[in-house]
Amino acid sequence: MFYRPEDGHGLPHNPFNAIVTPRPIGWISTRGADGSENLAPYSFFNAVAYVPPQVMFASTSAKPDRGDTKDSVANIRDTGVFCVNVVEYAMKDVMNTTSGLWNKDVDEFDKARIERAPCEVIPCSRVAAAPASLECRMTQIVKIEGEHNFLVLGEVVGVHMRDDCLKDGMFDILSFEPLTRLGYRDYSRITEVFSLKRPGE
Repeated sequence: MFYRPEDGHGLPHNPFNAIVTPRPIGWISTRGADGSENLAPYSFFNAVAYVPPQVMFASTSAKPDRGDTKDSVANIRDTGVFCVNVVEYAMKDVMNTTSGLWNKDVDEFDKARIERAPCEVIPCSRVAAAPASLECRMTQIVKIEGEHNFLVLGEVVGVHMRDDCLKDGMFDILSFEPLTRLGYRDYSRITEVFSLKRPGE
């Protein structure tokens, strides 16, 4: 099968997200200029550079009470900071609660009964029990093709790792089983790893 996205795929559901899988989930916490807080998951998320460490996420829809975007991007526009929280399998249900299209005055930490902790470097909260959290200063917000598509890039200026996730000096993802996003309404978790050496190593 071949299709041009501009012509449609003719299938019951869009296969694009199912093709580009698995995708890590960036659970983005932000604080608005008025002090209100927001927590929302984004599966168009990844790390993009080592030095300095940088991450990106994309927001692809809008809410009536936020104009051309959603709460996360609106807050980052105002404050210039955000925190990426890693989602473990055990947090799948509370993460899903925070994915709702709640009004901007709804605090998802409270809605999902998630304990928050202050960030160290930026004025924002993080998910206290997350396996890891990355405190970020926004470097760019890029408007990309599509009415409500925004790419947010940030430099990581602080890193939190939960102590039980450190094994023999390494961050052990099997200790918490990262939750990943697949296509449609599907998710998966990482339960095994293997290593490969590059040629010449």
